[in-house]
Amino acid sequence: MRSLVLTLNMAILAANMSGASLKPETVNAWDEYVRNARVRMEQRLSGDSTFLWIDESPDRAARVLRRQTVVAPMGPQVPAKVPDGLVHHWIGAAFIPGAEINDILCVMRDYGRYREFYSPSVVESQALATSKTVDQFSMVLVNRSLFSKTALQGNYQSSYVRIDDRRLYSVSNTTSMREIADYGSPGQHLLPDNEGMGLIWRGYSFMRFEERNGGVYIETEVLALSRDIPPGLRWLVEPIVRRTSRDALTTALRQTRDAVQYALAGSRPPQALHPALIDVDFRPVDFRPSTDRR
Repeated sequence: MRSLVLTLNMAILAANMSGASLKPETVNAWDEYVRNARVRMEQRLSGDSTFLWIDESPDRAARVLRRQTVVAPMGPQVPAKVPDGLVHHWIGAAFIPGAEINDILCVMRDYGRYREFYSPSVVESQALATSKTVDQFSMVLVNRSLFSKTALQGNYQSSYVRIDDRRLYSVSNTTSMREIADYGSPGQHLLPDNEGMGLIWRGYSFMRFEERNGGVYIETEVLALSRDIPPGLRWLVEPIVRRTSRDALTTALRQTRDAVQYALAGSRPPQALHPALIDVDFRPVDFRPSTDRR
């Protein structure tokens, strides 16, 4: 998502586009897209399809076991067009040898160190509230473009569910995503919700973890909603968006693997976590975004 922000920002600037507002029809289309993605996730949990995406292809599984990071678009047309917006939907997988699921959770739920794990794109991060199965945290993402000083301040909610002693999944979504205009200058200011350049309006993700073959497989399925690209630039910008989206997810998986491996090797001092943050419950999770709940 971080490289995607940079690419969309450059496209908007190249087109001399002004600020935008998120429209209700765009939100409705996004909600429908997320609902369909949740159905497919529930099929993985019910056994109607493989729990891990990599197991749909022996070649894909073999590549990941050889410690390659495999990333692909989720569908023939990514980004997918919705009214006045685009949905970016990607999936990636990696293998961390010698790790257990609890080792992964110690890193994934160490929100205060995200700016260390995912530098240089994450410049601020903190936990807002944590419980046995649900966490809330915030991050500030910046692009390093010379063309703009825009940053994104996001609040997120993540739920963690253990299926059995070797499988676990999590569901995360943005509860707030606001742009910071003129970031890093004395005049920086936070824009209202759903206003700005529309680099990222909404985000939603699934993560799946499975212990086997002497380590842990990690899969991340990421969905993001942005404003549309002008038709005159789409032929030029969409291939760039696809390439940088792939690179961004590849980098995030690699950084997660590095953080876990450094912790296992003792290269990073372990943070003292309450045991309840690691021993998550065996229970289903509500897949609806928090904004859908009544």
